[in-house]
Amino acid sequence: MRLLSVLGSSLLAATVLAPALPAQAAAVPAVQITRVHYDSPGVDRRSNTSLNGEYVTIANTTRRSIDLAGWTIRDKTGYTYTIGDDVLLGAGKKLTLRTGQGRDTATTLYWGRRAYVWNNDRDTASVRRPDGRLIDACAYNSTRADYTTC
Repeated sequence: MRLLSVLGSSLLAATVLAPALPAQAAAVPAVQITRVHYDSPGVDRRSNTSLNGEYVTIANTTRRSIDLAGWTIRDKTGYTYTIGDDVLLGAGKKLTLRTGQGRDTATTLYWGRRAYVWNNDRDTASVRRPDGRLIDACAYNSTRADYTTC
């Protein structure tokens, strides 16, 4: 009986005094927002050059290509860009979505807007699969910088 009591006390002490195990790191999403450049350089006059100074960059963190057809990138207000067909993000590659107009390439897409999307002080960028499932989000709250690295 005494041995059981000693073992019980030791087990209790080990449980109470043992350091907590570190929480497992969150899994890196397959498509991750890496940068939001929310305040284009210069004066905001809605020129196409200024609009294209606003952008979001996403990266494929996997070792396989990802078909982005139907995926969306949006801000907290609800402005939403839907990625079209035939957009394949290669393994380890990045893709930039610029707010203004331009010619889409393998590494850069253009929203085609004539007004800014990203607030200069705070906002949240998110990327979602075609079924609406949130894959990644990046929030910022700063007027001291023009961009945030996520």
